[in-house]
Amino acid sequence: MSDSKKARILELTELLHQYSHAYYNLNTTSVPDAEYDELFDELVALEAAYPDFIQEHSPTQRVGAKPLDKFSQFEHTLPMLSLEKAKTEEELSQFNKRISESLDSESEITFCCEPKLDGVALSLHYQHGLLKRAVTRGDGFTGEDVTQNARTIKSVPLKLLGDEHPAMLEIRGEAYIPLSMFAQMNDRSGASGEKLFANPRNAASGSLRQLDAKIASCRPLSFSAYSVGDVEDTHTQLDQSSHYARLQQLQSMGLAVSPLLKKVKGISAVIAYCHDILKQRDQLGFEIDGVVIKVDSLAQQQALGFVARAPRWAIAFKFPAQEQLTTLLDVEFQVGRTGAITPVARLAPVEVGGVTVSNATLHNQDEINRLGIKIGDTVTVRRAGDVIPQIVAVLLERRPPQAHDIVFPAACPVCHSAVERVSGEAVARCSGGLFCPAQLKESIKHFVSRKAMDIDGLGDKLVEQLVDQQLVKTPADIYTLDMPALIGLERMAEKSALKLLNAIKSSSQTSLPRFIYALGIREVGEATALNLAQHFGSLPAIANATVEQLLAVNDVGNIVAEHLLSFFAEPHNQQVIADLQHVGINWPDITVQQASAQPLAGFTVVLTGTLSAMGRDDAKARLQQLGAKVSGSVSAKTYAVIAGDNAGSKLAKANDLNVPVWTEQQMLDLFNRNGVA
Repeated sequence: MSDSKKARILELTELLHQYSHAYYNLNTTSVPDAEYDELFDELVALEAAYPDFIQEHSPTQRVGAKPLDKFSQFEHTLPMLSLEKAKTEEELSQFNKRISESLDSESEITFCCEPKLDGVALSLHYQHGLLKRAVTRGDGFTGEDVTQNARTIKSVPLKLLGDEHPAMLEIRGEAYIPLSMFAQMNDRSGASGEKLFANPRNAASGSLRQLDAKIASCRPLSFSAYSVGDVEDTHTQLDQSSHYARLQQLQSMGLAVSPLLKKVKGISAVIAYCHDILKQRDQLGFEIDGVVIKVDSLAQQQALGFVARAPRWAIAFKFPAQEQLTTLLDVEFQVGRTGAITPVARLAPVEVGGVTVSNATLHNQDEINRLGIKIGDTVTVRRAGDVIPQIVAVLLERRPPQAHDIVFPAACPVCHSAVERVSGEAVARCSGGLFCPAQLKESIKHFVSRKAMDIDGLGDKLVEQLVDQQLVKTPADIYTLDMPALIGLERMAEKSALKLLNAIKSSSQTSLPRFIYALGIREVGEATALNLAQHFGSLPAIANATVEQLLAVNDVGNIVAEHLLSFFAEPHNQQVIADLQHVGINWPDITVQQASAQPLAGFTVVLTGTLSAMGRDDAKARLQQLGAKVSGSVSAKTYAVIAGDNAGSKLAKANDLNVPVWTEQQMLDLFNRNGVA
């Protein structure tokens, strides 16, 4: 019995090892996740029952050791040297010339090229195919033993694939965190109030140096091999001719190598490769800071040898840095189209990613607090691709005595309305709404939209023209537009201008729910506007309501109540409403009814087909005024289906379920009987 259990443990260990290799290193899925989990659980159960049969490379053993007090030091048998660096094509050409002269070669040299991952160099030591030790680069001669943490990296095989391996094989590569995983990790940290990492490289370094491997196992580290270090080759001969061929061997053993690895001939091809990788940089999904170029021939590498702390046969072509140090000179506050107030850092100009950066976003007050930043600080600014530059860290040790706090404004820097920040939200906003010039275009677009004032023909592009030419500075200006002003606009002929003026005039007679919605108060949508109108009956009653009175309205919670109070307390907004009424906008007040007195209170109604007397939205609003819930689907609990022309499946379903069907005229009669306009 025990022999069969041992055999099954061995079988499961190898099978799961193959599945993990395919998933983490080859980006392929051999079996569904559920199947993998089932096999893994079976292995866990067997190992618990037969602990003597647990294999050292079992996938269950990636985490389990006790936390360390400190890391032990390990001296590299072969130093982990740095690379000479080049920043220009000319420097690459000089590198090629030097090695060609050293090799006394007139033919083009073959190189092996790959992206230079921006992570942490790591040395993996395998004995007869089993992972025994993992060591950081350290100073190049002595590193830290981080074996427990390296064993948690899913792309690091605990056992190499195949049956024959060198007695001892050192594999060197880079531990890194993919950008998507980094973003998720920081999101989780932020949600739990933990410190955020400045960049994936720092996160990888911090993760590898955790004394508790259980913490490291929660960090999404990956590993990519880029060379072979020390070897005791007593059983299997590694390729002795080509660096590229060796990396292919490592891949066949279960190690991940860069999918962008390429063998090219001649320095022109090297330069072309560098340009190609630079173009792809922002879409790769992981951080790189350049390209590593190595002479492919191992015999030529040996002939070239080393100088000081670097090999003569390799060079790193460095891309423009995406992070640089600079000084925070000041902070200005900008108001966005939705009223969001964003602090913008004014920086001492510095070149980042090949672009001169003098501004960076600070997002909001919470981000300022998290960074602990002050004006005058030395900061790390980051720019990746077309992303807006961001400040990611502050060098507290360089803080000057004159550094001072960043003070968030209490009033909007554009219109001087009060700044509102709702409890639990990160963003502070201007409460000026329709009055604030910074928000004017978006506010007007909302104001004239179909479900608000419903001004047909006044689309987004026309709104932008009117605002840009200063014909509309407040919503009330829409109602003072005339033919000469409109005729001068792009694509606006006399006929279309007349049609628009008629639509504007027609919109002045509206309803209280539409007007409330048109004001663009945050979190106040159609349903909430309707509930407010029905509950209070008039605009002054809503504007003067207390928190307790607002909270008594269906669908109004603390946050919506705060937005309503802030909006109506702002004198600028009161003036906007007064101006709109002055130019002729009006609506009938609503007779406030108790819910029990509403004829459709508690009933669900469905609209279907085309209505001739009014639009579907208008009919829905009137039905809701009578207390109905208007649904999009028919069920046995539906009170009535109102069918217009060309009614389809909903009408058929109503008939099947014996749900009452009303005509449009019956609905209109109901509206008339109850005084619903």
